Amino acid sequence: MARPTPPAGNGLKVQLAQARGRAAAQWQALGERERLAVGGAGTLLGLLLAWGLLVNPALRTLRTAPAELEQVELQLQQMQAQAQEARALRAAPAVPPAQAQEALKASVAHLGAAARLNLAGELATVTLNGIAPVDLQAFLGEVRAAARARPVEAQLTRGPQGFTGSLVLSLGDA
Repeated sequence: MARPTPPAGNGLKVQLAQARGRAAAQWQALGERERLAVGGAGTLLGLLLAWGLLVNPALRTLRTAPAELEQVELQLQQMQAQAQEARALRAAPAVPPAQAQEALKASVAHLGAAARLNLAGELATVTLNGIAPVDLQAFLGEVRAAARARPVEAQLTRGPQGFTGSLVLSLGDA
């Protein structure tokens, strides 16, 4: 004949009480030295657990926080400088199309034979062949400041000699 099973919550409580009773009986059966050894091992295990889960992560955070804060502060300063530059460029008067084209031609001439310019209305296509990253960055900065041109499309590949590909620049306000 099968015994009816008590509800799950009560059964778990009963099993837990029985396990506690068995553990207390085993504890009482241990000698004084054994109790001391088990208590010491339990204390050591608790301390190691507390160190690994609570103290060590907090100490690691304290060690790395100043460097991370410095890095974030540097990024903030760079972003503020870029925002200031964007405000200055936005506030600068518009460059007439003829002057923008001449400034763009002069910028491409600084790159030498590794760059060709093709003008078509308000769009200019610059074809690059082996331009160093530093030279490309300087070129884009010069074009942005002098001709008020913005890149609208870039198809560049980085190779051993530098960047190769094409840039489409917008000379107009659009």
